[in-house]
Amino acid sequence: MTVSNTVDQYTIMSGDRSKIKDLLCNRLTECGWRDEVRLLCRNILVEKNGNNSLSVEQLIAEVTPKARTLVPDAVKKELLMKIRTILAENEADN
Repeated sequence: MTVSNTVDQYTIMSGDRSKIKDLLCNRLTECGWRDEVRLLCRNILVEKNGNNSLSVEQLIAEVTPKARTLVPDAVKKELLMKIRTILAENEADN
């Protein structure tokens, strides 16, 4: 089992997963990431419009790597610290 799977399982069991997801959604909205990704999708659709055969899956495949690079380092660091805090609290409780 990988560390990622262990973290996923613990956060699901402890109920912290929804708190982490809420924090991530709020931070991404606050920093304008959602708007950037929305604009990225629109630009890709306009660019590929002549093709008319762009499926949702193809759009997701094209947008996902770019969207991941647009997540600010500060948001990534904050989430990492939150996860570490949750895991440290778990270890202290055991």
